[in-house]
Amino acid sequence: MDRTDWPFFDAPHRAFATELDAWAAANVRDVHGDHDVDAACRQLVRQLGDAGWLKHAVAGREYGGAGEAIDTRTICLARETLARHNGLADFAFAMQGLGSGAISLAGTPQQKARWLPKVASGEAIAAFALSEPDAGSDVAAMQCAARVEGDVAILDGEKTWISNGGIADVYVVFMRTGEAPGARGISAFVVEAGTPGFEIAERIDVIAPHPLARLRFTNCRVPLGHRIGAAGEGFKVAMGTLDVFRTSVAAAALGFGRRAMDEGLARARSRAMFGGVLGDFQLTQAKLAEMATTLDAAALLVYRAAWQRDQGHNVTREAAMAKMFATEGAQQVIDAAVQLWGGQGVRSGETVERLYREIRALRIYEGATEVQQLIIGRDVLKNG
Repeated sequence: MDRTDWPFFDAPHRAFATELDAWAAANVRDVHGDHDVDAACRQLVRQLGDAGWLKHAVAGREYGGAGEAIDTRTICLARETLARHNGLADFAFAMQGLGSGAISLAGTPQQKARWLPKVASGEAIAAFALSEPDAGSDVAAMQCAARVEGDVAILDGEKTWISNGGIADVYVVFMRTGEAPGARGISAFVVEAGTPGFEIAERIDVIAPHPLARLRFTNCRVPLGHRIGAAGEGFKVAMGTLDVFRTSVAAAALGFGRRAMDEGLARARSRAMFGGVLGDFQLTQAKLAEMATTLDAAALLVYRAAWQRDQGHNVTREAAMAKMFATEGAQQVIDAAVQLWGGQGVRSGETVERLYREIRALRIYEGATEVQQLIIGRDVLKNG
């Protein structure tokens, strides 16, 4: 049974998954831009926008979105499908949604009209700037600050590990504004590339190449009209944005895991060994059984959480379970696929080698596995 035949999905979801899979196979499969990742990412954003896929990553039909609200199941199907074909295409799609998510959720009509249509069409690239050198998982430890002078906000400080840093046109930046201590004194601002006082301080290279940077703000002046939501509501805006997209991180891991399963099966069926093929051995069959079961269990957790959110339920616990299990499980599945490929599996450029690098960051960003464990454990203690 295809996953879209599960009761979590409606007919439009099934059509979406089928159409995107065919488009990705024809247009972006295995094109990863290792030599010029910035150019490849820009091209993928335009391709996704021109083909109409990015409209599902923003909210509001009048602003270029596919619907009035972002449909979590569609976002998850998109990321699973794209990740199976091309990790950078998944990244390009996801960051258009995450980068503009705060505007979709809490922006004024004027803010939405100014930025969302360009994001939905692929004309503008978006980024979400929350993490700092000493404030990653602990958002309340944020040190970047903004002060208001008349109708201008003046931003100072540094952000790091910012995806799309260096190529984005629009950055949603979270700054401490001091209305209250801790998480209650943070506000969100839109900062456009090229704004005086805003610079890319460092480009960051990682094992699975994608645009990533450290940002620096020095007396960076932005109109107060660029603030998203009320003063001091930035933490709520950030968490609301992450709540929409956290389950989709699990879906991307699922896509990577499914591709690894494909590669492992192909190897097991074709690798000649001792008068037969690798798949003839019981140890191989046992490993394939573990891989298949892990992927199905992860998919059930992912699409349960996505379905529940689309029904209007709080899914903090369910999304944490999905992200924890799917990212950790996909790491195990991909490692097993590398093992099935043997020495060839660690050769640079092989699909399983690339997947091995692609999956690792998903266990960290948008809430590391250990943070998800805390969320789940606290909820279990509170609610059983």
